Amino acid sequence: MALPYMDKHRGFPGRLPGTDFQFVLRRANKDGATELTERVRYPDRRPPDKRADAGFMQALWEHFGEEPFVRGNLDAGRISWLFGREVIPAEDPFDPADYEAMLQIDVKVAQVSFPEIFGK
Repeated sequence: MALPYMDKHRGFPGRLPGTDFQFVLRRANKDGATELTERVRYPDRRPPDKRADAGFMQALWEHFGEEPFVRGNLDAGRISWLFGREVIPAEDPFDPADYEAMLQIDVKVAQVSFPEIFGK
């Protein structure tokens, strides 16, 4: 059985340096893409988790900027920590369980959430 097609983002960091926080997948899931969901980020999250969110946002910003991008091999769990706030659907209708779904950074929200990245 062939794996579903999944764009690979060449040059995108595989993980947060020095940690096991994964940013990309090596191969597509044989059962299809894991659905993106909006995860609640509580204020008392551990500092390493907060650094992973910031590191992933930094990588998204450096790699894609304000342009829409295909989900591809970006890790669903990592996107889900930003989804619905800093990362939003860039198409309508949007399928949260599709490797070809288009996403985009909501720059205004991201500037508030990650001022260290956006300089505001």
